Amino acid sequence: MGTVIYFYIIGALLLGGGAGYFFKNQDIKSKALKVEAENERKIRVTEQKIYEMEKKSNEQERKAEQKAHEILTKAKDEAHEKTQEIEKQTLRLEQKEEVLTEKVKEVERQKEMYISREASLKEREVKLNEILENEQKELEKIASLTKEAAKEMMFEKIEKTAAEDLINRMKRAEDRIKDEVEGKSREAIIQSIQRLASDVTNEATVTPVSLPSDDYKGRIIGKEGRNIQALERLTGCDFIIDDTPNTVIISGFDLMRRYIAKRTLEKLVEDGRINPARAEEMIEKATNEVDKMVQEFGDQAIYETGVSGIPPEIIKILGRLRFRTSYGQNVLKHSIEVAFLAESLANLLGADAELCKAAGLLHDLGKTVSQEIGGKHAVLTGEIGRKYGVDEKIIATAEAHHEDFPIDTIEKAIILVADAISASRPGARRETAEKFVQRMKDIEAVAGSFKGVNKCYAIQAGREFRIFVDPEEMSDLEAKKLSWNVARKLEADVQFPGEIKVTVFRETRAIEVAK
Repeated sequence: MGTVIYFYIIGALLLGGGAGYFFKNQDIKSKALKVEAENERKIRVTEQKIYEMEKKSNEQERKAEQKAHEILTKAKDEAHEKTQEIEKQTLRLEQKEEVLTEKVKEVERQKEMYISREASLKEREVKLNEILENEQKELEKIASLTKEAAKEMMFEKIEKTAAEDLINRMKRAEDRIKDEVEGKSREAIIQSIQRLASDVTNEATVTPVSLPSDDYKGRIIGKEGRNIQALERLTGCDFIIDDTPNTVIISGFDLMRRYIAKRTLEKLVEDGRINPARAEEMIEKATNEVDKMVQEFGDQAIYETGVSGIPPEIIKILGRLRFRTSYGQNVLKHSIEVAFLAESLANLLGADAELCKAAGLLHDLGKTVSQEIGGKHAVLTGEIGRKYGVDEKIIATAEAHHEDFPIDTIEKAIILVADAISASRPGARRETAEKFVQRMKDIEAVAGSFKGVNKCYAIQAGREFRIFVDPEEMSDLEAKKLSWNVARKLEADVQFPGEIKVTVFRETRAIEVAK
């Protein structure tokens, strides 16, 4: 019994030890498996990180390659642009070199021409000296006078002295008569002036044109100045573009030209298309607009003065005076003023007031054409009035306002006085402006005397003179000769300060219409 228990105990111990060993071994294996699994997880995490790092590295490498490609492309484009710019600069330099070469040749030709002219002048000088010497010898031969010749010279001197004395006596008598009537005439004139105390605005020689923005200045100038040159050539005015904000100044002595230039520029800016071809269309429209305005100005003057019986042709000519000035005074406003002054004086003196008013309104009609055909404007007034059937009494009274015709009626005297009052009252006129305008007209008249000249304009206050010739009647050589001849004639016939640049334009156009 005791032995069996002993064996049971031993068996239980062995069984417990075996179970313990088994479970211990299983726990060791489990831990080993867990360690292995953890190691595998760590390996997978490490591999994932390595993969992500490789992916990120590849992405950075791709971006670096893309950026390098962009930098290389940009560098190539810049190099290409610089190459083109260098080629353009080289072309411009070559063109400038050609122009300079032509100018050098032209200077050499001018030098040769001047040398030839100088030699010709020296020959003429020698001939003139010979003629003067011969004339001096002839005068020395006839210097000894006879008795009769000396007596005749003495009588001529006495006669001249007596004539001067007679003229002085007549002048003193005339002064006495003037003193006697001065009081009455002064009173009548003062009353007339007081009834017509109107403001006076002197006409300027520049017109400002407002622009929507300064960006339009570049468009008006155009590529290489093409647009502004075309505008100046077509209008005969000078377009001044300076730092004045949103403004272009148009300069010119002729009011009508300046107004047409102003309306043309305004229409071009409004249209938005600024080019030489469009400028020609707008100038034509502006010219038609001015024609309508001329008629309106004439009608307004007739309505304002209340003069009746004036032919329609004369009314339109009267409207043109709105674009004429005399010593800075607008001629149409001056004519209306003379009409009212003449009417007032006539009422005071008991003369025909309606006749004086009509004659005063029409007295300067000749100024509309005097600058084109020349001659005294008072005489031209009579010719225009008779041509279109104005009453002879009105015309005879109007044309006598500058004593070109006899002052044989009181109405003629009234027109003369009214014209003088309107022109001479303080602020009415600017003599310097009139002299400037007259000088511009004299300059333009010089070129008009040459054959083949179509149009000519004095611009930039007379410092530049542009002449447009018929290309079919004049060759390039003849055009160059014309510029030289005009410059010499200006030096001989016109007084002007500084110098005048004479430019001749010879342009050939070929126009065809596609249908």
